[in-house]
Amino acid sequence: MSPDLLLRIGSATLDTMYMVAIAGLVGSLIGLPIGIFLATSGKGELFPAPNVNRAVGLVVNATRSTPFIILVVAIIPLTRLITGTSIGTKAAIVPLTIATIPFVARLVEAAIRDVDKGLIEAARAMGATPMQIVFKVLLAESRPALTLALTMTIVSLIGYSAMVGAVGGGGLGDLGIRYGYQRFMPDVMLVVVVVLIVLVQLVQSAGDRMARRFDKRSRKT
Repeated sequence: MSPDLLLRIGSATLDTMYMVAIAGLVGSLIGLPIGIFLATSGKGELFPAPNVNRAVGLVVNATRSTPFIILVVAIIPLTRLITGTSIGTKAAIVPLTIATIPFVARLVEAAIRDVDKGLIEAARAMGATPMQIVFKVLLAESRPALTLALTMTIVSLIGYSAMVGAVGGGGLGDLGIRYGYQRFMPDVMLVVVVVLIVLVQLVQSAGDRMARRFDKRSRKT
């Protein structure tokens, strides 16, 4: 493999990491409060608003059920409006972020709903406000699950970033398609796959370690 191709692989890897980092950060910052709302706004919960809960849930479900490659094409006008282009690394961040938001929201909702209801009732009995319960009970107790949820989000984004290369999104996916597939260079495709696998393994290992650190049960054993 030529030095030029090695440089392209290195550059594509950095592009992929950039896309995943920005989309993961922005999508998580938006998806986290949505997930908290979904988990606490049902009938009889901390912030009861069942009608709004159902409406938000429908939007989240509709976005999640849309295949990612279709989502990328469907929001091209929005992507152009935000970034001024529909191709390249910056353009790819828009659909990646939109796909991340509902994904994170449902994972956060599941993590919060898994918190022992007895802790919530105990906090209420001690006079804690709903916001105090959210921050000091729900988020604090669900940190291991939230960490794993974020890890799963980043791993999924790595896969999505490769998929967006099919429509000129840049990164490793774009490199693999243009060189590995269109130019019949299986060695490039193999290297792209190996790099993606390494990235996923690194993210998963780091996420698992952080989750164990946050897990009170693992610290006691």
